[in-house]
Amino acid sequence: MIPAMSAPEPPAGAAQRPPGASEDRPAEELRGFGPAGIASLIVIVLGDLLFLPLSAILALAWAKRSGTPFAALGLKPPRNWPVTIVAGLALGVALKLFAKAIVMPLLGTDPINHAFHSLAGNRAAIPFMLYQLVIGAGFGEEVLFRGYFFERMGRLIGSGARARAVTLLVTSLLFALAHLAEQGIPGAEQALMTGLVFGGLYLATGSLALSMVTHASFDLLAYWIIYAGLETRVAHLVFR
Repeated sequence: MIPAMSAPEPPAGAAQRPPGASEDRPAEELRGFGPAGIASLIVIVLGDLLFLPLSAILALAWAKRSGTPFAALGLKPPRNWPVTIVAGLALGVALKLFAKAIVMPLLGTDPINHAFHSLAGNRAAIPFMLYQLVIGAGFGEEVLFRGYFFERMGRLIGSGARARAVTLLVTSLLFALAHLAEQGIPGAEQALMTGLVFGGLYLATGSLALSMVTHASFDLLAYWIIYAGLETRVAHLVFR
């Protein structure tokens, strides 16, 4: 008797196709890097120029239409929600204080973030900023720069250790460039550092949950420091 052979496992980073997906030519083209795949990538990247988090919404729509599981974009629950939330809040606070009080002063950055200094004491801006920082950044930017870009890079160059390192570096550089126009060189420098951290958390956990909470916590503390007029004080906590 000939022993039964198990089906070969799909290559690393490949999307799991739902039944009948092999016959869905448009879905296959969206998953690839032909004209349809590149066009969808461009549209998704440009989405945030209209509003946050449009790019993330478009990425989810792309995943749905292309047959790419949301889990491939990091949208799966963590092992423990309470631990993830507490850890994310603590990491976000620690990362912001480390950046503001140590890294940015060492880079010679002005303690005042002039791009957002108008938010100091501005109560009217609070609702919009909470939406921008939690939904737009914490959710939207993580889905785009970590979830979607990591999936695209994984399909393009693979998911080995070197490929993951390249993906982490490239996506962090893209994250930094996305902050350059609005926040200048200091904002891009900080975004490069945080992008490496957020991406590292995603690689370590396989879920965007921790990086989302950490990202939102980081931005909320940054906003509070500006709102309360504490930028110079926090920047001088270590270096007087």
